[in-house]
Amino acid sequence: MSDTDDIEQSSAPLIEHLAELRNRLIHSLAAFIVGMIICFTVWNPIFNFLTHPLCSAMAERGHTDCGLILIKLQEGFFVAVSISLLGGLMLSFPYIAFQMWRFVAPGLYRNEKGAFLPFMIASPFMFFLGAAFAFYVVTPLAFDFFLGFQQPGSVLGEGATDTSPAAGIAFQGSAQEYLSLTIKFIVAFGLCFQLPVLLTLMGKAGLVSADGLGAVRKYAVVAILVLAALVTPPDVITQVILFVVVFGLYEVSIWLVRRVETKREADLRAQGLWFEDDDEDEDDLDDDPMAAEFDEDEDDDPDKGGHGGGRS
Repeated sequence: MSDTDDIEQSSAPLIEHLAELRNRLIHSLAAFIVGMIICFTVWNPIFNFLTHPLCSAMAERGHTDCGLILIKLQEGFFVAVSISLLGGLMLSFPYIAFQMWRFVAPGLYRNEKGAFLPFMIASPFMFFLGAAFAFYVVTPLAFDFFLGFQQPGSVLGEGATDTSPAAGIAFQGSAQEYLSLTIKFIVAFGLCFQLPVLLTLMGKAGLVSADGLGAVRKYAVVAILVLAALVTPPDVITQVILFVVVFGLYEVSIWLVRRVETKREADLRAQGLWFEDDDEDEDDLDDDPMAAEFDEDEDDDPDKGGHGGGRS
């Protein structure tokens, strides 16, 4: 067989994989477009649902009207498009994840499939959990905090005797700005809730360890504080909530990685493939009094290279 035939045979599987990847991507894109079209037809109810935290916060402050304005003529269209993009991604994500799994699964062993599949199921669940936490807990607190900076005002009319009028501050929010802020909350908390899934998967692959994550805890605190300052509006309440939640998820991740390590050690011990580290063996020798006494005898014996009896 010539070298040309070998090259053609080796390139054939690669072409097949690329063709399959193309088909999976086409199916995923088609599912996303279908989900986006569905959400575009019902964008008004979705928008009403997303504005519920704002309307509730305004109602608690005595506002009977909960309205948002369109600053630009085309702003309403882009609001509908933004809702369609987010809704289409959420609707099509299970099918997209299934297509990813169908592409990756044939190249995995049975034990690798069993290890990887739970993480694919846990990832969307944790994202929806973080999104629900942001929508039902964080956004009402944040919007109530922002609305607290309003103040009633007065305008001098004819014959008015008030000499100290106050300028009123009233909320007249842009629909697109409000939607952008709400989506930012939802996506930020949804991604932050992926931390236990990511670190546990890395721990299962041997890329991180529980002791290593615990050793860099102080650096993780700084990173979480920076993250909270970047992905949340500049109010202390929201930043503190995000910091507490993400740091709690980091501690949960350490516990999950330690469980993965304990299970891996138990499996290796059952198969007779577990070996203690050399460092632990050296520590055991240092703690052994007979070994320490043997080392002292070597140091005192000049014929064994010790420093206790030098030649004159």
